Amino acid sequence: MKVLVTGSNGLLGQKITDLVLSKYPNIHLVATARGENRHAVKSGYAYEEMDISNLDSLQTVLDSEKPDVVIHTAAMTQVDECEFQKEECVSLNITAVENIVKLSKKLNFRLIHLSTDFIFDGTKKMYKEDEQPNPLSYYGWSKLESEKAVLRNSTNYAILRTVLVYGTVSDMSRSNIMLWAYNTLRDGKEAKVVDDQFRTPTLADDLAQGCLLAALYNGNEIFNIAGKDYIGIYELVEKIADMYGFDMKNISKVSSSTLNQPAKRPPIIGLDISKAQEMLGYNPHSLEEGIRICIGK
Repeated sequence: MKVLVTGSNGLLGQKITDLVLSKYPNIHLVATARGENRHAVKSGYAYEEMDISNLDSLQTVLDSEKPDVVIHTAAMTQVDECEFQKEECVSLNITAVENIVKLSKKLNFRLIHLSTDFIFDGTKKMYKEDEQPNPLSYYGWSKLESEKAVLRNSTNYAILRTVLVYGTVSDMSRSNIMLWAYNTLRDGKEAKVVDDQFRTPTLADDLAQGCLLAALYNGNEIFNIAGKDYIGIYELVEKIADMYGFDMKNISKVSSSTLNQPAKRPPIIGLDISKAQEMLGYNPHSLEEGIRICIGK
């Protein structure tokens, strides 16, 4: 099987490469991203430069490679930036997906599309796949529109919704909640942490496994691929402090409303993963296991 990954330089993209190289010898991987390959390992798979916002670039690479499956991880995910750069957000999060869907029908490949908990408004503790979306931000709206494009036009797909992805690779493009919390606590820096947001944090290694399970699954479905533990953001920082023996004296609780973030975040939201567990055999690590994998022992 030939699997092509978009956004392979990102955290999830690199984790998919790691997973294929270590556990899926029968998969021929084609990693694609803008710019040079940032993965530490350069052999055992192919790498192609590809810009998802450029239709010619998409067509050239996909026509040449003719993958059996495309795992589409590339997107504009900076939630606040999407509020200010709406044209770029639409180009990357909607138009690019529409183009990939059209090519999936033409070239007959299965599409695994990554989506987000931000399509919901965050008014209840746990969300199943059939809940009614109601995005609060432009980013959330754009990802919901991309889901609609897949549902409307794709004939062979899986949509994977995830939440608060964390992990580490050798070449990080940006930090994440676990690394930020650990470094802030270790260095004794002052920080304000919201006490009114709750999530089911997702280890990138687990999300990569969910992507491969969905790639090998036969059927059109939406799956929640997230962590198994539901926790508040402040409690998450407390947990890291407790695990590594750090003091919380410089960490203060604040309400989300005091941060004046351009994009509104859904406050209370976890993703129910029971469907993925039952249908895909998805089995994520516990939160504590995930933190130790991300940060170290």
